[in-house]
Parts: sequence; structure tokens; C-alpha cells
Amino acid sequence: MESLHQRRHWVFDLDGTLTRPVHDFAHIRHELGLAPEADILATLAQRPEPQRSRLYAQLDELERHYAIRAEPAPGLLPLFQWLSSRNCCFGILTRNSRELALLSLQAIGVAPYFDPAFVLGRDEAQPKPDPGGLQHLLASWCIGPGDALMVGDFRYDLEAGRNAGLMTVHVDSREDRHWPELTDLRVQDLCELHALLQRTVPAGH
Repeated sequence: MESLHQRRHWVFDLDGTLTRPVHDFAHIRHELGLAPEADILATLAQRPEPQRSRLYAQLDELERHYAIRAEPAPGLLPLFQWLSSRNCCFGILTRNSRELALLSLQAIGVAPYFDPAFVLGRDEAQPKPDPGGLQHLLASWCIGPGDALMVGDFRYDLEAGRNAGLMTVHVDSREDRHWPELTDLRVQDLCELHALLQRTVPAGH
């Protein structure tokens, strides 16, 4: 897919995309007293103060537990080494806090590839699928949507990419999590994405 090589600005979801999926969202919802299928951030945002602030603080502690235990997704480091060798620029758009995102990036060994200014959490941008975070990154990089792509493992990532006009890459091997109407490219994992990039690199690059 040659269009991959026309985009040098890569925005990634974090948990489950760059890390092995370890978050137990059912446990998090239970600890926060939320319904089993509730959107955690949307539900907390609707709670009155001071309950809202207390629940956000509790969420931070629950997520910190996972952040410091983050493990790299298979193929992560070779992919970043390859993209970096082609002078690509990287951003993160996550529904976590920036502090915990930076902690996770450190834990999985790719923090040196990221300028913290381009790591956007829930306090820097409206949560995905809102496209605001992606639009902020495009403006920071002084580029248009055609120069970037969004990589993630959940529909919110793909919807945010679509809403901002970016190419979308869905990284997941589970057939019950397949949103073709939102996806330009679907790969099983980062190893497959790296192999595809190597196979399709234009001649002379």
C-alpha cells in the first residue's frame, strides 16, 4: 500500500496498540461503580462535583497500576526503528492521562521517539472519537490530513481518524472487532504492519 509511505506523521493509540492489552476494563468499571458497558470517561464527565474529581483520581490510580506494568506489543521496537530511520514523526492520542501515557512509553522502551508535546491525553484533548486531538497535532506539525495516519485497536481510534480525515490503520487479530467502514488498512499486529511497509517501500527509498 504505497499511500502508507506518503505519510510521515504517525499517530498511535497507546493501550492495546503499542502495548500488550492488559487493562481489565470490567474491573475498572466495577471499582468506579459504573455499569458493565459504560463509557468510562463519558460517564465520569456527567457526574457532579465533588464526586467527579474523586472518581477521576481513583481512575488515575487504577490506570497507574497498568501503566507501570506495560509491556511492548510484538514487533513494536523494530517498527519504530524502521519508521524513525525514514524520519517519521510520532504522536500519541490516548484516553489516559498524559502523565500515565509517558510512563507507559518509558516502560515499553519507545519514550525517546516521542516529543512529550505530541503525547495527548484526556486533559489535552477531548476523548476519542472526537477529532480535536488529531487536528491539534496536524496544526502543531503544520501538515494536512493527507500527510498523517491514525493507528489503533478500537473503533474510537478509527472514528477519530475518519473524523479528522486521516488514513486509518486497525491493529487487531480478533474477528469480532472489525470495522471495515472505518478502516483503510487492517493488520493482525505490528509485525505484519512492519512487514507490509518493508514489502511495499517504493523503489529508491
